[in-house]
Amino acid sequence: MHCLVTALLLFNSPDPVPASDRSRQVETRQRPLLAAPLKALGLELGAPVLLRLFKEERVAELWMRKADATWVKARQWPITALSGELGPKQREGDGQGPEGFYAVTAKALNPASAYHLSLNIGYPNAYDKAQKRTGSFIMIHGGAASIGCFALGDPAIEEVWTLTAAALRQGQKEIEIHAYPFHLSEANLKAYATSPWIPFWRELKAPYDRFEKTPGRLQIDVKFGQYRLP
Repeated sequence: MHCLVTALLLFNSPDPVPASDRSRQVETRQRPLLAAPLKALGLELGAPVLLRLFKEERVAELWMRKADATWVKARQWPITALSGELGPKQREGDGQGPEGFYAVTAKALNPASAYHLSLNIGYPNAYDKAQKRTGSFIMIHGGAASIGCFALGDPAIEEVWTLTAAALRQGQKEIEIHAYPFHLSEANLKAYATSPWIPFWRELKAPYDRFEKTPGRLQIDVKFGQYRLP
């Protein structure tokens, strides 16, 4: 079972972001609420964003780019529901949340989700397809129940939606999503030394380390069935 929902995407204007009465009401309510915390960090609504997800810690982070091109963590929320075990999604119906690097375009936003609002993370990506992994409709969404998706609760998904939609309207073509089993420190990897996923997690560690050193978009390629940094 996936978080497959029936979407009614209403494009009633040149706005590239799909909209519904619900999403419009959410944005109208959230914009003034977000203004002060963003200003305190030197950020503006519409600045580029990216998302990081950590399964074991059950945390979602939203990072934004400042006018000086540096990136800061703007918001953080608990993941309210997450199914499966540590390790990537491999096949349709396994109940796993993906791990790896994904991208959200405007078309991936669902303003009429059964889980309040949602973003399709883009699984399977090129890497997953190279590994013969199957599945679809993996979402970041509201609510507090999920199988294979990442539930953040309604208040958090409203903030994610508002900040993501604003960035897309300002010209960001896609929103990167970095999905990790946990923070990929050497200590954490050592703690899971016997896991069959250690080689895969080691592959994720190079992009993770680069972000930790210099936060920002990674723009990772997939070459010869592996993630490659530019």
